[in-house]
Amino acid sequence: MTRLGCIAILVAVAGAHPAAAQQPATLFAAEAPLRIMIAGPVSRIARNAADSVAPHPATLTEASGAAHPIRLSARGISRRKGGFCDFPPLRVEFSAPPPAASPFAGQHRLKLVTHCQAGESYHQRVLLEYSAYRLFNLMSPLSFGARLALIDYRDDGGRGFSRYGFFIEDFDHSAKRNGLSRAASGDRIAASQLEPRQSARVALFQYMIGNLDWSMRAGPQGAGCCHNGRLARAGARFAPVPYDFDHSGLVDAPYAEPPEGLRVNSVRQRLYRGYCAHNAQLLAAATELRARRGQAEAIFANLPGLESRTQRKALAYLADFFDDIATDQSVRKKLLADCLN
Repeated sequence: MTRLGCIAILVAVAGAHPAAAQQPATLFAAEAPLRIMIAGPVSRIARNAADSVAPHPATLTEASGAAHPIRLSARGISRRKGGFCDFPPLRVEFSAPPPAASPFAGQHRLKLVTHCQAGESYHQRVLLEYSAYRLFNLMSPLSFGARLALIDYRDDGGRGFSRYGFFIEDFDHSAKRNGLSRAASGDRIAASQLEPRQSARVALFQYMIGNLDWSMRAGPQGAGCCHNGRLARAGARFAPVPYDFDHSGLVDAPYAEPPEGLRVNSVRQRLYRGYCAHNAQLLAAATELRARRGQAEAIFANLPGLESRTQRKALAYLADFFDDIATDQSVRKKLLADCLN
């Protein structure tokens, strides 16, 4: 690689501000919720989700009336097979490229995060998990874009219901925006192989939302690295990119439990799981985030569909986090005292 190529990689990952990356594709460049309809064998997909991820012909229709043939399937592992969700996460695959005027232009296969169960509390948790993606967008350009959508589901028999969900940016698109590419790795990598600044941001973010269901070094046996994360190649290092936050304290899903072996009694209890080797970068990331507290709080204040009670609870949880990082001294006491060697 040329010297200029190396510099481009370092700037993309370690830029002082998220504006350092290219802007997301059309779908993820806007924040206003989409209004769409998905028509197809929705009930059958949900009913058979634990045993089948087979795609089915369906149609996605935009608010403008533009209709796109798609292949619709269940996806995921825990929410699909865990027995606690009546409705699985979905994968939307466009059968033909959407036209340039569509918000879906340039998209092919997209993950769609859905509502798990029909109750309003689960509806609220979709919005909270979406907000977690927005929070990490605020912290790092190397992050998954997310786009909220109010979705009218229509079954083959004509029955329907409406729920919020959100689309997640394709990882290759996210990496490309930052001048990087998807990294190939085994089941585990060494801590010394992690790109320090991005890794510190990830660890701080996971502490902020109270998430312990992740690893930036290892994944399930035979599944590749990492657990609820992807790796981008940043020169000789790996830059982690997190996803899947339903087990976080911020979301506080009824089925979420803290991992065994950690000294926490609830998913609402925070525990720092970053590496001691990244302590200097963690302090810098905390300083950056303190300056953006207002922007972080605005994510919840401006979120369509979020009930006032849910908003107050989320903002109180966020305020506790900002108390923990109020000064470098408090960061050392509350977070770095638990760093991993």
